[in-house]
Amino acid sequence: QVQLVESGGGLVQPGGSLRLSCAASGSMLRVDRMAWYRQAPGKERESVASITRGFVINYAESVKGRFTISRDNAKNTVYLQMNSLKPEDTAVYYCNAFIDTVGRYFELWGQGTLVTVSS
Repeated sequence: QVQLVESGGGLVQPGGSLRLSCAASGSMLRVDRMAWYRQAPGKERESVASITRGFVINYAESVKGRFTISRDNAKNTVYLQMNSLKPEDTAVYYCNAFIDTVGRYFELWGQGTLVTVSS
């Protein structure tokens, strides 16, 4: 069974930094596009950043210049380095990936990790 395991959330002061990690584990051929989404209380889930296996990257306007997405294909892991954090970045952050296995190609979500930006 393939799963995404996230880590790195927590409480940070405004202006601080956090690094999220998400590793895909289980039996699979490869991991294609990987992304981070977030959902703040009372709001819809939104895309934060995405990265293809070939390292094509996209960011939401609200995080450009502050967040950096990267991945290690050998480890099937995606990272989100978050700098200059603002209170409005507070949300549950979800990892997302498209998984290629034998006979199956599907989208998978992580369980979410809470990021709280507060003084």
